[in-house]
Amino acid sequence: MCGITGWVAFRRDLRAERETVDAMTATMTCRGPDDVGTFSAEHAALGHRRLAIIDLPGGRQPMSVPTPDGPVAIVYSGETYNFAELRAELAGRGHAFTTESDTEVVLHAYLEWGTALAERLNGMYAFAIWDGRAERLVMVRDRMGIKPFYFTETADGVLFGSEPKAILANPAVEPTVTLDGFRELFAFVKTPGHAVWDGMREVEPGTVVTVDRSGPRTTRYWTLETREHTDDQDTTVARVRELLEDIVRRQLVADVPRCTLLSGGLDSSAMTAIAARQLGAVGETVRSFAVDFVGQTENFVADEFRPTPDAPFVHDVASKSRTDHRDIVLNADELADPAVREAVIRARDLPAGLGDLDASLYLLFKAIRGQSTVALSGESADEVFGGYRQFFDPEARRADTFPWLVQFQRHAGEEDGFFTPGFAASLDLERYVRDAYATSVAHIQRLDGESDLEWRMRRICFLHLTHFVRILLDRKDRMSMAVGLEVRVPFCDHRLVEYVYNTPWSFKNYDGREKSLLRGATRDVLPQSVADRVKSPYPSTQDANYVVALQRQAREYLAEPAHPVFDLIRRDWLARTVEVESLDMRARFGLERVLNLAVWLDMYSPVLKLS
Repeated sequence: MCGITGWVAFRRDLRAERETVDAMTATMTCRGPDDVGTFSAEHAALGHRRLAIIDLPGGRQPMSVPTPDGPVAIVYSGETYNFAELRAELAGRGHAFTTESDTEVVLHAYLEWGTALAERLNGMYAFAIWDGRAERLVMVRDRMGIKPFYFTETADGVLFGSEPKAILANPAVEPTVTLDGFRELFAFVKTPGHAVWDGMREVEPGTVVTVDRSGPRTTRYWTLETREHTDDQDTTVARVRELLEDIVRRQLVADVPRCTLLSGGLDSSAMTAIAARQLGAVGETVRSFAVDFVGQTENFVADEFRPTPDAPFVHDVASKSRTDHRDIVLNADELADPAVREAVIRARDLPAGLGDLDASLYLLFKAIRGQSTVALSGESADEVFGGYRQFFDPEARRADTFPWLVQFQRHAGEEDGFFTPGFAASLDLERYVRDAYATSVAHIQRLDGESDLEWRMRRICFLHLTHFVRILLDRKDRMSMAVGLEVRVPFCDHRLVEYVYNTPWSFKNYDGREKSLLRGATRDVLPQSVADRVKSPYPSTQDANYVVALQRQAREYLAEPAHPVFDLIRRDWLARTVEVESLDMRARFGLERVLNLAVWLDMYSPVLKLS
């Protein structure tokens, strides 16, 4: 896992731009604290910051291979979990290797198969290859969008990076956000390819972007396709378990300490239990970590979202699987620390976020990094197996919109009078969401003979796997890489995603509950308490002191009436909210959003184009 960046300019000699390339590379230091390297040719410069995971002494980057017609060089971020098989196949085809790293395997795979190598990879990755033979840049991103990847066209080429900050470090780029960028920021729909920053785009998941003198071209090597599912229910459950065993085994491979993130929910518990059995068979013990809050278990108040605290279930799993477990217990002062909010915003490059859920995730990862370099997460199982409330909400099922927005608007959407009148009218979020939804569902294939219910649920599953999951994957990546922790996501293995996506909805809740296939496939390794537990989302602090701290911070901005945040947010809304003794979820989310916006505006000083 690393940070990559680069610059291609066909009308400029980039060998004279070392200072700028170094500045772009330096922005990725948090992603790769172990090493730094650059590659320069006349029309291409690549930068790399390394987080060493596999082949610690031999995996330095950029990595290049000389050829009679020019060098072929790579900067790579991520992991290829089937690199051992690919290495053997390539060795059989005459390729010689000098390291044990997966990066060298990917580079030689390109030399052998060209851009078709993408179809052969199993993993999470974002990488760029400068092919000096053809003076062509090739950018590849994994199928699910686990690893971030951005680029900006210039007058004579492109700039690219793992994160926007790498591109923004080039003086040719002005940090600008237009109305369209704010629409994407506030809509909560994660439009494929949209980067919020004006002129910047994402390399879309499952695509290859090639750049030569004629400009960039995008080709898609993977899409979530509709296929007939022919296995019966029992066979399907067995196949899910078989896939999970193989996926976890592959993702446990590392030359550094690794652990699991354990919440006491079905997803992380199943993953942890499988990992514990596999490592136990070779005499190793899984280390597990969980986040908790001071007094949360003792003073827990159930609500419609979180019926139970996590800690008792976490400890049941740790006991049954005999993990070396540690709770990371946070208090309100740590969560509300302005320095933590600044770190979160800097990591994301945007004022997006989920308040204390982001802060606690960042602090959890920071604590883990002191003991492990790699962590396995249960992220994405809800999208794959159908775990969220909106999968079962009649209104969300019927609605011609992104299903999570029904739940979100019901409990946490912006209140009337939150945005300034002119800004709200210009945003027209309702139209933006409507158009984005129509574009997205147009790509979904209906199976011949599929019932109306199965078709509706297929659409809901597709939208979660191509939009919603990417919001959470981006959050996970930015929070973890901000502290140099690699987080792997077994449930995003494309083989599992493809297989479960095409199982009928009647299989996905065959026991009348959420995530039936996952529960059935792993019940034998789980404590009964966890197998029977009702889903509870990622935890949020219930400490009233946290909200009091937010209100205190917001009052500081009220004392600055000329602050640019009030070009977007109504000052009178904020003035009322900071005086409310007990905030509901909607108001608390709004308050978090104001603070995020204010910090971001101070940090990045973006040019705002609101008309």
